[in-house]
Amino acid sequence: MRVLFAGTPDTAVPVLQALLGSRHEVVGVLTRPDAPVGRKRVLTPSPVARAAEAAGVPVVRAARLRGPEGAEPLDAVRRLAPDVAVVVAYGALVPAEALRIPLHGWLNLHFSHLPAYRGAAPVQRAVMDGVAETGADVFQLEEGLDTGPVFARLTRPVAPEDTAGDLLAALAEDGGPLVLEVLEALAAGTAHARPQSGTPTHAPKLTAADGLIDPARPVREAAARINGVTPEPGAWGRLVPEDDAGADPVRLKVGGVRPVAVMDPDWPAELGPEAPGAIRLVGRRAWLRTDGGALLLDRVQPAGKKEMAAADWARGLPGPVALLAGPALDAEQPTPTDPAHPTTGETR
Repeated sequence: MRVLFAGTPDTAVPVLQALLGSRHEVVGVLTRPDAPVGRKRVLTPSPVARAAEAAGVPVVRAARLRGPEGAEPLDAVRRLAPDVAVVVAYGALVPAEALRIPLHGWLNLHFSHLPAYRGAAPVQRAVMDGVAETGADVFQLEEGLDTGPVFARLTRPVAPEDTAGDLLAALAEDGGPLVLEVLEALAAGTAHARPQSGTPTHAPKLTAADGLIDPARPVREAAARINGVTPEPGAWGRLVPEDDAGADPVRLKVGGVRPVAVMDPDWPAELGPEAPGAIRLVGRRAWLRTDGGALLLDRVQPAGKKEMAAADWARGLPGPVALLAGPALDAEQPTPTDPAHPTTGETR
């Protein structure tokens, strides 16, 4: 089959690579325009564009496919004459005019079990909700948001220490064979899509405010929140020295964490009855105390510094520190949105 691939971020690259390695022909790639990256804001091709150009595949760049701005990209897609289009996190809606171009329409690899978590950030929101398993669906794209019938599905368990980034990478790798399975069925005339069933839920884009840590929350709930926003937009808390009640809080970014409840076999007894928010170095590892347990910290980024190992950072502190928690956190004014990561999410 002649396949048009539409995608933009790193998450989409494994599926493109699977298509390039298959017996199908990738006739072109549709991706978002080059975007400024880094402190110098250098215009940089998307990860999908780089992968396509390295493979010698024609690239169509389009911020949108609607209106006058979308006319030229749509003409380019028509000239490619695809039998089917495959979408993985392209980043713009596909209008009805574009949906009608390929004979077999557009297939979307979505990282949830539809109709759960329709929208931009399905994996992130699922992890934040503390789900035990997630997965991915290949469904027929329609004009509605993630409403089309489902051709194929995969399922993956979610461990308490899994971050959204970990799961997205794993699902993207597993999604390539799933997409190929559907393409083979379409080529053979045996594909069958089933209507979605169940109550729809939605997964809107994340903002920096979604990453605010409240250590007063139960240990697994706090871990789910942190891991769900890792790596983007990132988890962060308000750090204060415990021996200076009048000090202004500073921002501390926190990477993925592993929750340990007080009753768990590997609970470090040396943590004792510390209040939620306390950060302690125990057994050469850094811990953040929460309600009912503690979070084992892996990486942190103090304000104005580079990311580092949490244990190294904690070892160099001049005194005990804590993240504001509960009422003390609520009393603080919110930190403005991080300009580096105002929002994030997988969109079609």
